[in-house]
Amino acid sequence: MIGVFDSGLGGLTVLRALRARFPALDFLYLADHAHVPYGNRPAEEVVALTQASIEALFGSGCKLVLLGCNTATAVAARVLQQEWLPQSGWRAKGHNILGIVAPTVEAATQTPYAVTTPQYPQKNNTDLIAVFATTRTVSSGVFPEEIRKRCPKVAVVQQACPGLAGAIEDAASEAVLEQLVIEAVAGLMAGTGGRPPHRAILGCTHFPIVEHLFRKHLPPFTRLLSQPEAVADSLEDYLGRHPRYVAGCDGGRLVLRTTGDAAGTTRLAKVFWPDVPAFGVV
Repeated sequence: MIGVFDSGLGGLTVLRALRARFPALDFLYLADHAHVPYGNRPAEEVVALTQASIEALFGSGCKLVLLGCNTATAVAARVLQQEWLPQSGWRAKGHNILGIVAPTVEAATQTPYAVTTPQYPQKNNTDLIAVFATTRTVSSGVFPEEIRKRCPKVAVVQQACPGLAGAIEDAASEAVLEQLVIEAVAGLMAGTGGRPPHRAILGCTHFPIVEHLFRKHLPPFTRLLSQPEAVADSLEDYLGRHPRYVAGCDGGRLVLRTTGDAAGTTRLAKVFWPDVPAFGVV
């Protein structure tokens, strides 16, 4: 079984893409609604909460856990992968953690994440890349840092979108959502001096729900990078190289759990997945 973790429901956009790509695989989704949102919490707390949820997924039979949350990935993934996982004993048992920033950076730079030195022709790329994300993800600086390792001449401009993820989860009206997107795009354009981006990363798993609004208010030539599809592409490649993670994982089961209220979570989840199965409680 493959675990997918998010602090809330945005990770369902990733899970839907994975389910479409791998319908025969077993997935267990865990949403930590008891502590949502993570974006306002100190980094140490995000790391501790993410670790606890990963351990819960490992303990439920998931040998591979994907962090379907940009905040958890940006703040906690590196610490947990490099420090906690080897010391915990889980790695020795064959368990691993993946994030969703790496696949997004690969898509944005057209460079494998393992390649951290500029290569031709990417090292000469002078494009402008926009990043729309939550305030916490923007403040982490993870997207500019990782993109510039591979494309040092690329200009990366970030735009925080406060309130947008919350409005999506609260099933706000189309008019409210569109106004928030308009404000985000206007803020980005002010930061670039009016120069439109060549590519735009929607760096929050909630944002695919309003991708059509970003498409409407960005120039036609701006390429939108879909995180769910990038993550599905990356996981397909990863599982091809590490087939042990899908051994015995071919029942097509889908289990959804929350640390909060199951009925309320199921109701809210329909914003992200109209036919979503019912959540259970951890």
